[in-house]
Amino acid sequence: MSINPHPESQRFQTANPYEKLFGYSRAVRRGPLIAVSGTTSIDPVSGQLRFPGSAYEQARAAFAEIIRAVEELGGAPQDVVRVRMYVTESSDADSVGKALKEALGEVGPAATMIVGARFVSQDMLVEIEADAFVVASFGL
Repeated sequence: MSINPHPESQRFQTANPYEKLFGYSRAVRRGPLIAVSGTTSIDPVSGQLRFPGSAYEQARAAFAEIIRAVEELGGAPQDVVRVRMYVTESSDADSVGKALKEALGEVGPAATMIVGARFVSQDMLVEIEADAFVVASFGL
């Protein structure tokens, strides 16, 4: 039996094997804040990495999973206020930025991109975190 120290928190989990292995949630909501963990192109159902060799496709998949997590916790894409993108190679920065613009360009969140990252699998080229603030929580 596990005890949730913050019963007002909502958690969203997937079949990503690292969530279970390391003991974290894909996303957590407390009040109006949704924090989405570092997200890669691991398929949320099968747990397998998708699109090895393509940072652009990996980023597109990660943004889709981030949006899904936000929506599962009662938010919407327009609630995303910040993203942090970690990329292994500087040559992939433009394609990851393109994926951001396609996914959230109309939202215009604050963003940071860090190049030179290394991940738990050498086939992972991109990992993205996001934070959302659900304004509808305040009836606005």
